[in-house]
Amino acid sequence: MAHNITKVVLLVIALCWALSASAKTYAHAVKTPAEFEALSKQVGSERFVKFVIDIPSNTILYFDVNVYEMHTKFVFKEIFKEEITDARLFEFNRNYSPIKPQFILGYVVHHLQQDVWTLSFFSGDQLTAAHVRHTLGRVSATFFESKHLKFMPDSTHHERLVAELPGIETITRSMLYKTANYHGFNAGTRIGVLRRVTAEDAKNPEKLRFDPHDIVILPTDLPDISVVSGIISETFSTPLAHVALRARSWGIPHIGLRDAGERYKALVGRHVRLSATRESHTLRAATPEEIAAWKAEISAPKVVKVPPLDIKTSDLRRLEKIRATEAGTFGAKAANLGEVRGLFVPGFSVPPGFVLPMHWYAAHLARHGLQPATDEASAKALKQAIMAAPIDPALLDQVMARVGELDLGPKGGVFVRSSTNAEDLPGFNGAGLYDTVPNVRGRAALSKAIRRVWASVWNRRAYQERQVFGIDHSKVACAVLVQVGVNATAAGVLITRDLYNPDNNFTFTINAKSGLGIRVVQGRKIPEILLFDIAMKSLKVISRSDETTQLVFDSDGGVRSIPIKDPAKPVLNDRKAHALAFAANGLVSLLGWKQALDIEWLYAGEELYIVQVRPYISAQAPPR
Repeated sequence: MAHNITKVVLLVIALCWALSASAKTYAHAVKTPAEFEALSKQVGSERFVKFVIDIPSNTILYFDVNVYEMHTKFVFKEIFKEEITDARLFEFNRNYSPIKPQFILGYVVHHLQQDVWTLSFFSGDQLTAAHVRHTLGRVSATFFESKHLKFMPDSTHHERLVAELPGIETITRSMLYKTANYHGFNAGTRIGVLRRVTAEDAKNPEKLRFDPHDIVILPTDLPDISVVSGIISETFSTPLAHVALRARSWGIPHIGLRDAGERYKALVGRHVRLSATRESHTLRAATPEEIAAWKAEISAPKVVKVPPLDIKTSDLRRLEKIRATEAGTFGAKAANLGEVRGLFVPGFSVPPGFVLPMHWYAAHLARHGLQPATDEASAKALKQAIMAAPIDPALLDQVMARVGELDLGPKGGVFVRSSTNAEDLPGFNGAGLYDTVPNVRGRAALSKAIRRVWASVWNRRAYQERQVFGIDHSKVACAVLVQVGVNATAAGVLITRDLYNPDNNFTFTINAKSGLGIRVVQGRKIPEILLFDIAMKSLKVISRSDETTQLVFDSDGGVRSIPIKDPAKPVLNDRKAHALAFAANGLVSLLGWKQALDIEWLYAGEELYIVQVRPYISAQAPPR
């Protein structure tokens, strides 16, 4: 006992000595907004300070996060006064366990948009409810905003603690995300003509024709939107929806802003300048000089080169026999996925399948005397003609024979997926341009699905986007990936980058929804959004899904919607999220691509599948 008392006394002396030596880097209390401003840092729409509570002495230190980014660096430099070693770091990290031999480590965060103050902890911290209660008491006694402070759980474990904290006010990050008035999905500045789409307009396809130089205010995300110069969504879901991915690849400003249509109705129809950051935006009338400079810039031609076509190769190739270098033969999607399937990375599977190479698309057009379109009207006619023209019976016989070799189960179907040479290119993402047909069953349905995928080369959105980016339509063709259909219980997208904090190099962004993954990329509802720190092996919850229904396979083919049994239940538990993140990290290591990865994944029960891997294309918008 005497030994323990001596240890505590020495620690208190050390803390006091450290405080006197470095008074400017931390403080025992934060009594005013000015003191908080001095010690804190802003990331996105959050401003935060970090603190350390020494448990034996009950001393609290708020430290300057501009000087010490991590709790670890602060403690070793200012308290321990020693270099970080692996052995000492291992010992220190026990403070993130339920035992906590010495410290409680936490944050006070001011959520600027909502003007809400929260107490939170590292998402990997396995602290107890007693730790939360003790910390709240200690912070409340030393922080000027104590009356408004709420506990914010940042992980599944923290969420479970809420039931053990009666009387403590709690707010989730999901609540904050869904009530935010602004999200800066892609930064940049552009000049364009402001156009407002009403909720009624959104129901009419003819009202959804956009000029590439429009800056559009949308009532909701439109996954099929053609190229524009800026996007303002009045309702918004996720930075991984197709519209957000495409805005990044186009290099245009993209924001979520509630009531934008009403706020900026006086500017509709005028040339405007939209400038967006992660934290805020400006939208104003453009000056004559800005308009003149913009017109000169947009007249410069753009050229995106596509992989040269190989229409000689005609064999229906098994997916694992295809390499990433064969995009001109089998399309980028199939080529990249074939590379992944051929790697045999542990931890997941790629559903087996085979690919109809570009040869058969070209042969279908030649067989029926069809030529590439030269304008939007002829593109529409060509799309209809490809769909109407009968498929070569001999080819369909081959396809059916190959399908028969796949293990589809007693009532299984296949996914019929597009794979063109005009997608996943540097500066040209192509997300959502071409069609996929889910859960196809039977010869007639397969014939129709293949023709629909071929015809999707001439989707209006695909034609328009290629036109804007200077892609020669006559050099574009479509392979068809026929793949075992997996009736997913959960699905989504993972980007091997932190989309909320670009300075964080060790975190992956995950979007997830129950059932098939179609709705994730549509972006019509907020999905479950998770951040996984691959270095610390911790999971932070940004948002829980607000879906009440999910898509599943229909027994007659296609998909149908059913109610989710427990909408409040997390889509991914911690174990599944960990497995997904480490599978993605394995792909990063083995593929060796310089860009971040954009990965589409799904779970069927406990089995993880990867169904698409492509470079994550993100271009910050240049001033225009």
